[in-house]
Amino acid sequence: MFEVKHKDNLGRTGKFTIADHKIKTPTLMPVVHPGKMTIDVKSLGAEIVITNAYIIYKNDELREKALKMGVHRLIGFDGPIVTDSGSFQLSEYGSIDVDNKEIVEFQEAIGSNIGTSLDIPTPPYAGYEKAKRDLKVTIQRAEESLNYRKKMMLNAVVQGSTYPELRSECARRLSTMDFDVHPIGAVVPLLESYQYKDLVDVVMATVEFLPPSRPRHLMGAGHPMFFSLAVSMGCDLFDSAAYMLYADDDRLLSSSGTYKLEDLQEMPCSCNICVEYTPRELKSMEKDDRRDLIATHNLYISFAEIRRIRQAIADGNLMEFVEQRCRSHPRLLDAYRRFLDYQELIEKYDPVSKKSAFFYGGPESLKRVEVYRHLKRMKRLHRKRGVVLLPACEKPYSANLPQMDILFSSAPVEVDEWDFMVVDIPFGLIPLTLDEFYPLAQSESPSILDSDSKKFIKSLISKVLHEYDAVLVSRDLNEKFGLGFTYEMPAPKIEIPHRERLIAVADYQFGEGAGEALFNGNLEIVKSKRTGRIRYVYVDDELIASIRTSDGFIIPSWKGASLLHSKLDYPRCRVVVDGESEPFAREGKNIFAKFVIECDKNIRANDEVLIVNEDDELLATGKSLLCSEEIMDFSYGQAIKTRRGRR
Repeated sequence: MFEVKHKDNLGRTGKFTIADHKIKTPTLMPVVHPGKMTIDVKSLGAEIVITNAYIIYKNDELREKALKMGVHRLIGFDGPIVTDSGSFQLSEYGSIDVDNKEIVEFQEAIGSNIGTSLDIPTPPYAGYEKAKRDLKVTIQRAEESLNYRKKMMLNAVVQGSTYPELRSECARRLSTMDFDVHPIGAVVPLLESYQYKDLVDVVMATVEFLPPSRPRHLMGAGHPMFFSLAVSMGCDLFDSAAYMLYADDDRLLSSSGTYKLEDLQEMPCSCNICVEYTPRELKSMEKDDRRDLIATHNLYISFAEIRRIRQAIADGNLMEFVEQRCRSHPRLLDAYRRFLDYQELIEKYDPVSKKSAFFYGGPESLKRVEVYRHLKRMKRLHRKRGVVLLPACEKPYSANLPQMDILFSSAPVEVDEWDFMVVDIPFGLIPLTLDEFYPLAQSESPSILDSDSKKFIKSLISKVLHEYDAVLVSRDLNEKFGLGFTYEMPAPKIEIPHRERLIAVADYQFGEGAGEALFNGNLEIVKSKRTGRIRYVYVDDELIASIRTSDGFIIPSWKGASLLHSKLDYPRCRVVVDGESEPFAREGKNIFAKFVIECDKNIRANDEVLIVNEDDELLATGKSLLCSEEIMDFSYGQAIKTRRGRR
């Protein structure tokens, strides 16, 4: 069983239950060579390892021991063990003398926790027809393996070379079968040749069509400099022989690259090895002793990177972390830029609100999913006849706008109503009605703009010119971006009524029409004494909503939820639960994914939702912990944190 705990972008932390063990993900599975292991990987942080069943099978002594005592005693590891089937040897030597049935049954016989069918690892850039033929065999063998196993959990490896359409087809086919984990195979050549950009296309074409409820394993991705980007693409498991292979070549891993021992004057980190030994001392040791110490360092570094990534996901700043890491190598930066082209897919899984603010880390930040989502949700807002574009200032913008006597107009048009928008990076155009909403208010960017930011702003302003009858631009913006406005007119009075602000926030959060549903009547506002921001909203003396000060989100009361339910057409904002779960929902109990039978496809993690039964009767309100695809796919774990139920 797999359960998601925290999410950021496509990355997630989770709990993967294997037998009696609960494994935290994402995690690294050190490769343990049977009979040759010389370091204790568990003491360094390994919760799960991987070993090669084919090597054990082909060695008479190892095979006999494994069948007699089990693979756990054979390699000296009491946690979960994943076994590979020999596909690596197949890719290296072209053939192996074992068939799919034999190797799957052997893995079960030696007590492997997760076994693997004998897939065909088609190398990158192979001919299309060969990749297609190999893929057919891989899928056939995966399906057959389900008949060969008894209780053992099973991997189903996604193949397809570097053809995204074949990777997607394989993922779709395997997702319909009863597997537990999906490795993404035959990517080591891409990693070794630094073809990270092509690897992004392979991974994204795969992840899009795999069930969210199953962990994804990026095979052979053992260098810590790639972990954060891989996790942001939705990978949960990694296997590493790199820690030992690099050590055997006197190379030390780091989160930003690799050091050669011969070039070191100082040790590169503060792990036990780097603190206790100098480069000179390591160089003077016997080869095997030096190798084991460097391998230990490499695992320290690798597990430390995994822990940092898990914390970044929990904090909601995974992408800032990825941006930092991907600047360690130009090929990684290429890959990150390619990843950002998948905005539409990423947006489905990225939470709408996070603990951390949005930090602008460079031009790539302009393509992050938060910016994409903001510009997309702007279309939900009611647009007036004219717009006033204002310069950036201290947040919240509406409380700190500078004095502006003169503005420049695209046309001398007299209008009765105006939208007021601040022009700022990274979100471009920010309505003053939304200047306290996440992440618009919770963002930081440099005051000195790069050329990409200037082009981004000019492009958005160009679109605005065609969407409004009149556009007023402050003198500061006109000069800063060379907009070429020439007609001068006085600035209109900037005033944002409470009702207008609340309606805009509701439409932006829930969709068009939500604001009129909630805030139609005699409005009474209660503000926070500490922040001065709106805290509670009453309409006709009834509490309609509270406003969460951390992100500006509307939390509807029972009355507010009832109004939304009556005005928003089914299935908007709804999560439909079955009859078994209905009494618990009414009592305000949390909703588990297995009891959900339908939901609005536009629901994202951390959205406020309406919980209804099959007759669309409102039962409760709550916050979604997952997006719609995850809610419908998971059969384990919480889907909705219920706020209040209707008894």
